[in-house]
Amino acid sequence: MAIKAVLFDLDDTLLWDERSVKEAFQATCAEAAKHYELDGERLEAAVRQEARAMYEAFESFPFTKMIGINPFEGLWAQFAEGKQQEFRQLQSFVPTYRKEAWTRGLRALGIEDEALGHKLGELFVAERRSRPIVYEETFEVLDQLKAKYKLLLLTNGSPDLQKEKLAGVPNLAAYFDHIVISGDFGRGKPAAEIFEHAMSLLGITAEEGVMIGDKLTTDIQGSNAVGMRNMWINRHGATLAGDIAPVHEIVSLREIQTILDTVE
Repeated sequence: MAIKAVLFDLDDTLLWDERSVKEAFQATCAEAAKHYELDGERLEAAVRQEARAMYEAFESFPFTKMIGINPFEGLWAQFAEGKQQEFRQLQSFVPTYRKEAWTRGLRALGIEDEALGHKLGELFVAERRSRPIVYEETFEVLDQLKAKYKLLLLTNGSPDLQKEKLAGVPNLAAYFDHIVISGDFGRGKPAAEIFEHAMSLLGITAEEGVMIGDKLTTDIQGSNAVGMRNMWINRHGATLAGDIAPVHEIVSLREIQTILDTVE
């Protein structure tokens, strides 16, 4: 059956979120090093560890896991949108969360400075917000595909945060016939319901679509479950492990059209 639509993940598929986060950590840790003699990489590792521990202990963690919001998004998100009560809990939680993650990270390095922890927590927000990094081939490939297929963005995350990421890259949102954000829908990938919702918006069957994404446990597992063809973008040479198997494995978005041509 002919492919009619291509569904894309956002973070680390079209936008280089991993790099944005890494650079924001580096810039924030460099500021900390102006105040104390410290190893920026050690501070980053400590903050990441403390942030994850706090995040996973928070009462709304099961909800964030279901929606697909990771701890490092909590370090700069506002969570101002979203209808569910859990988003209001997150909105109240994150100011203290940011301050404490950095304060505890400093403490892990033997530095007790709550004021600096607060300053670094707010600086990280600004540093991450200023870095909307897009992969060099993203627009080239979207231009190529837009001429032949319906395009849908299927992303896990908080509504306001994902919209802000899109707004940070002018013209990106305009390529998509539909944008589905898990925090708006109420369930995140890999739940079958969000894929079925996307298919209903596109007016396609599973056989008429293909999912492109970087995460085996969300993009690939979810599309496999509904019988949709997929392409796992593996830019860093990760090794397949476990029982989640992509239909196709690619290292660049530029491979998509070639594979679609062979499918059709």
